[in-house]
Amino acid sequence: MVVVSYSGKEINAKLVYYGAGLSGKTTNLEAIYEAVPDTSRGKMVSMKTQSDRTLFFDLLPLDLGEIMGFKTRFLLYTVPGQVFYNATRKLVLKGADALVFVADSEVGKMEENKESLANLRANLAEYGLTLESIPWVMQYNKRDLPNVYTVDELNAELNPGHVPCFEAVASEGKGVFETFRGVSHLLMEKVTRDLRRAPGARSGSPSSEEPAPVAPPPPQAQAQPPRMAPPQAPVQAIRREAHATSADANPMRIDYGTMETADAGGASEHRIREIVVPVKLPPDARYEIVIRLQLDTNA
Repeated sequence: MVVVSYSGKEINAKLVYYGAGLSGKTTNLEAIYEAVPDTSRGKMVSMKTQSDRTLFFDLLPLDLGEIMGFKTRFLLYTVPGQVFYNATRKLVLKGADALVFVADSEVGKMEENKESLANLRANLAEYGLTLESIPWVMQYNKRDLPNVYTVDELNAELNPGHVPCFEAVASEGKGVFETFRGVSHLLMEKVTRDLRRAPGARSGSPSSEEPAPVAPPPPQAQAQPPRMAPPQAPVQAIRREAHATSADANPMRIDYGTMETADAGGASEHRIREIVVPVKLPPDARYEIVIRLQLDTNA
């Protein structure tokens, strides 16, 4: 949810780039980062695997001037495209004010695009949101490839609601800012409408010195903490989520890791290496699953 600080005259909004793996989400942020002046951008945080895929997210605080006397700042994120990082996707998606869905235009990638879009809808639903209730646009990336779907084919499969769509070659910077301007325009229109309806905007003086949301959160999110945390907070939260195991709640239950034992019952000492691997379960689970692997080093 957009957060407005009346005392600091600042608007903070979160924009998330969503899509299948290697569709070009991170490339969009890198193109924006390289193009904007140093005075209008913060430090870009990127966490990647050895295969150079974004594992967690990219964060790019971007100042966009003023609206009705309020300074605006966007925090740009991407989510990991791989399906097995869905818990991290949901964590990054939390509190998103606007979305860019990056679709891969290459022929053969349609099912991956559709699965990612369905996953986006499912994850939004867990926060009581729908795509119809949030500003978002579609980007058809990799238009420079020799074998791509037509825009009509992509719209028919991915965009039946006809939200704004943009063609792009993110690796060359083409269409990147057009996409960004498109979603920014939709979000700023919504923010402006909400500001004009807000009590502080009508009276000319805010009722509180603390940052206040432009609009009330949905019922499911009212008990949640403020969504716009400092940039470091998502990093720490995601690291905790990524490394958490069922052993954390009760570390005395089992000792995970490796252990080597020796059996001197024969003519020579016999060594067996045992590897104990935990399997992560929901926090409320009353049981745990442990995989034990025994390697006979003498075999």
